[in-house]
Amino acid sequence: MPNGLKTALLLGALSGMLLLLGEYLGGQQGLILAFAFAALMNLGSYWFSDKIVLRMYHAQEVGSSHPLYEMTQRLAQKAGLPMPKVYIIPDSSPNAFATGRNPQHAAVAATEGIMQALAPHELEGVIAHELAHVRHRDILISSVAATIAAAVMMVARMAMYAGMFAGGRDDREGGSNPIALFAMMIFAPMAAMLIQMAISRSREFAADAGAARITGNPHALADALRKIDAIAKRVPLDANPATAHMFIVKPFSGQGLMSLFSTHPPTEARVQALLQGGH
Repeated sequence: MPNGLKTALLLGALSGMLLLLGEYLGGQQGLILAFAFAALMNLGSYWFSDKIVLRMYHAQEVGSSHPLYEMTQRLAQKAGLPMPKVYIIPDSSPNAFATGRNPQHAAVAATEGIMQALAPHELEGVIAHELAHVRHRDILISSVAATIAAAVMMVARMAMYAGMFAGGRDDREGGSNPIALFAMMIFAPMAAMLIQMAISRSREFAADAGAARITGNPHALADALRKIDAIAKRVPLDANPATAHMFIVKPFSGQGLMSLFSTHPPTEARVQALLQGGH
């Protein structure tokens, strides 16, 4: 299935889950409130998430004389993108991310550790990966997914309390089913999280393929991913779990069943997809 269609279906599933929870909690009025709540949260995420995350990691903007700025400028021109702002994160763990609400208001941030760990052609692969996220508007997609998932969790909790203290949405129906409320409290947030993680993994594969097209050298990013993954396990980044999906590699991502709960695909799966010409 194409990544774009897969992402649209997963986002639709998340949105539908939120609206169903709202309807269960408050009927038609609850559905409308859930929709308005999601829209408000997404609007805030759209406008302010970039500033929040850059401040969270103490990112420092660099100018045209910095090597990372020059590299980013060259790759952005190659990709046909506006020049993003460029930031350095004062951390020894190798990682990078892109943020911003659209290509005209984008930023690329890299840690000091990644600049020391990678060869120039490998770092180019990483920056191209982040620029591919910008081109695909993945920052917005990921923010929307994370926001809706958070809203699902909040509405599920509200539904639980409504059932406990208000007797359900319609007393004439004899109150709510406590088993259904318990299942909603447990499984709705879990399902929302799984869908959010699946969206994130899908966008990582797409960004890897986009980076290979920008640089023309899939081996550079493949080598970079292996190197970042190995070093990051020894020198982990103290990242907020809410922003883990933004980074190019998530340290200690799960394997097997736990990979379902990871924001990133296994590094070797990404490498294989790159070397086989995409995913």
